[in-house]
Amino acid sequence: MNWQAAVSLFGSVAIIFLIGLMASRKQSESTSFIQDYYLGGRSLGGFVLAMTMTATYGSASSFIGGPGVAYNEGLGWVLLSVTQVATGYFTLMILGKKFAIMTKKYNAVTMVDFLKERYQSKAVVILSSISIVIFLFSAMAAQWIGGGRLIESLTGLSYNTALFIFVLTVLVYVTFGGFRAVTLTDAIQGSIMFIGTLVLLIAVIIAGGGIPAIITDLQNVNPNLITPFGADGTLTPAYVSSYWILVGVGVVALPQIAVRAMSYKDTKSFHLALIIGTIVVGVIMLNMHIIGAFARAIIPGIEIGDKVMPEIALNVLPAWVAGIVLAAPLAAIMSTVDSLLLLVSSTIVKDIYINYINPEAAKEKVKKISMTITAGLGIIVYLIAVNPPDLIIWLNLFAIGGLEAAFIWPIVLGLYWEKGNRNGALASMIVGILSYILFHSFYPEPFGMHTVVTSIVLALIAYIFGSVMVKSKPLAGVERG
Repeated sequence: MNWQAAVSLFGSVAIIFLIGLMASRKQSESTSFIQDYYLGGRSLGGFVLAMTMTATYGSASSFIGGPGVAYNEGLGWVLLSVTQVATGYFTLMILGKKFAIMTKKYNAVTMVDFLKERYQSKAVVILSSISIVIFLFSAMAAQWIGGGRLIESLTGLSYNTALFIFVLTVLVYVTFGGFRAVTLTDAIQGSIMFIGTLVLLIAVIIAGGGIPAIITDLQNVNPNLITPFGADGTLTPAYVSSYWILVGVGVVALPQIAVRAMSYKDTKSFHLALIIGTIVVGVIMLNMHIIGAFARAIIPGIEIGDKVMPEIALNVLPAWVAGIVLAAPLAAIMSTVDSLLLLVSSTIVKDIYINYINPEAAKEKVKKISMTITAGLGIIVYLIAVNPPDLIIWLNLFAIGGLEAAFIWPIVLGLYWEKGNRNGALASMIVGILSYILFHSFYPEPFGMHTVVTSIVLALIAYIFGSVMVKSKPLAGVERG
């Protein structure tokens, strides 16, 4: 085991862990357990909101899988990753104040709460809950695998041992900490990510003899590595452009991101988060993918793409510094795992159990069930992650696309189009989910684009047709003005 790297890595994570537990002890007595555990009492300031969105979106796919693909595909994948720069901006601008106002009006704690009150349909709630659980299991498995891979590469432990350590740490942290612990530590994690990626990129450039030397080395390995089209020429303009939907505008439909847009304190916090989030996400995503692409010139021959980041860090930095720097992607993975676990847990507890099984459940009972389900979900995902693929990014992107196909129009048009109704929402979700799964299985990349684009277009047609052509009773519609 590389003891220096292990001690600095786990030491950094332990400090974050303790801060999170301390934060969880300050949960407000004036708000309900559900509000505090899942939304932090709607009290996030601008800096914390920006960083929690950054850390939640900056997952194992971004920090482990993304650089691994950039290692294989070259600078073309870096160009594709730039589509993520405006993610936080689009999310807050599209949802923004209107979403926060409406969710407060509905007393909504989860995205499904909003859909329930907006469309007044049990079918919408149940289908939404099932979709979240199914697709987020894929996303959570990717995070588990990413955390295990990072610890495995850095410490020399076996993958299964590293995975067990990671899962145990996260389960204790999120089960007892809840949303307030997650968001406070996200602010620390986001800062670590910002600084850590800068340090690592500088070290990689120095180790490679400067950018011109690295570009020359990449060209000698494969001339296509320095073109926009990828190592084998598959990154066509249509395919790259479709990622503006998948990891750009479409992110507004991700439940784990949307819940952040209902948790800020005031307008000032919202505007500050808009600026900080855009800058931080842009810097971090660009840095991480450039590091992955440049690593090919410094350490050729890495077979498992998910090991690129930890191996390049150990190669260009002292072991103890590498441990601290790699606390950044590990922190990001922990943050995303925390958020996804809480989201799926809240879907089961709040959206199904409290809404339809036991609406009068006592606070202590809800608390016990929430913690039990959170822990149980983590254990199930751990079992799924025991046999990992070589690149986790495809697991994560599958989950992202499925959630976007299901929710983008019920959320966005539910906010901005008064005529949107339960029939449109149901039609959009059914068409979006089924078309996404069918295209993904039998006709991937229709018209040379990612599957999600076609599914989102079909879901939009279904939403409009269902809302206009099928009569429905008046609903709790969007506010005018």
